[in-house]
Amino acid sequence: MTRTLHQFLSVTALLKPVTAVALATALAGCLFQERVEELSGPTMGSTYSVKYVAASDAAPKKQLLVEIESLLERFDRQLSTYRADSDISVFNALPAGQCMPMPDSARELVLAGQQLSQESDGALDLTIGPLLDLWGFGPQGRREQMPSAEEVAKVRQSVGHQHVRVEDEQLCKDAAVQIDFNSIAAGYAVDLVAQRLEALGVESYLVEITGELKAKGRKPGDEPWRIAIEAPRVNERVAQQVLELDGYGVSTSGDYRNYFERDGRRYSHTLDPATGTPIEHSLAAVTVVDPSTLRADGLSTLLMVLGPERGQAFAAEHGIAALFVVHEEQEFVTTSTAAFDELFGAGVEQ
Repeated sequence: MTRTLHQFLSVTALLKPVTAVALATALAGCLFQERVEELSGPTMGSTYSVKYVAASDAAPKKQLLVEIESLLERFDRQLSTYRADSDISVFNALPAGQCMPMPDSARELVLAGQQLSQESDGALDLTIGPLLDLWGFGPQGRREQMPSAEEVAKVRQSVGHQHVRVEDEQLCKDAAVQIDFNSIAAGYAVDLVAQRLEALGVESYLVEITGELKAKGRKPGDEPWRIAIEAPRVNERVAQQVLELDGYGVSTSGDYRNYFERDGRRYSHTLDPATGTPIEHSLAAVTVVDPSTLRADGLSTLLMVLGPERGQAFAAEHGIAALFVVHEEQEFVTTSTAAFDELFGAGVEQ
C-alpha cells in the first residue's frame, strides 16, 4: 500500500505542472475579450478603413497596420496612374509594339478587365484613360473646353482592350494604348487586404477602400456586419438600404457626384467606350454584390454604362446580385435582380 501511495503521489506531482499550464491557458482564453478594432488611413487619393474582431489568435494591431499599409503602398506604386513612377504609368508611356515585365497585380487586373469586357461586348474597357483625360476626368485631364467629335474620334483610335495582351510575366501592347485600372483597382485592393487579414488570423472583418467594401464573419455578440447603400443625392448622404454581409464584396457606381455641367447639359464621369462620350440615360446608380469585390467593382461600372434596360437584362442573364436606381421624372425608382433578392429579400424600400 505504501508503494502504491508513493507511486500515486509521484504521478500527481508530475501532472501538476501540465495541469497548471492547461489551466492558465484556459484562463487566458476566458480573460481575452473579443472586441472590434479599427485601422484607417489615406490611400489611392482617398481613404481606407478596416474594422475587425481582435481574437486571441489574430496578429497584434500594430502588425496588422504595418502589413496593410505596406500592401496598399506597394499597390499604389504598381498601379496608380496618378504617379509617373508607377509600373503602369511607365508601361503607358511605351510606344506601340513594346512589352514590359509587370507585377502579378497588373497582369491579374488586365486579365480580369478583359474578361469583363468580353462578357459585356466592351461596356468595360481598361484602356479608356486617354478619353477620361480628354473629358477632364483623368489624371491628365484639363476641362477648359468641350472636346469636338473629331478629337473624340482621334483619341478612340488609341483605345481598345484588344490591343493589350499578357505574355508570361510581361504586358504587351500592339497600339499606343494606356491602361487605367480605376474601374476595378479598389475592389481588387479590398480583396487583397481581406486575404492578408485572414492569413494573419483575422476571421471577422469589414474592409472599405475608396467606397468599395467587403465583410466576413460576425461581430462580438453574434452581430452581423452591416453596410448602408447610399441613396443618389448630390448634396447629402442618405442611407437607402442597409445590408447584412458575410463573405461578400459590395460596389456602387453612380453619376450623381462626379460630373460637370455645360450649357445646361450634364456630363457624367462614366464614359461609354463604344462612343467615347459620357453616358446619357436615366440610370442614377447601381450596386453590385459579389464574393469577389474586384468583380463587383467592374460589374457596377459596366452596368452603369449599359444603362437601365440593357443593364438589368445583362444582370438577370448572368445571375448578378444588383440594385438599380433609375431617375424617373422627379423621383428615383429602385429595382433589384432575383439574385439580389435571394441574398437580402425582396421589397426594397425606395
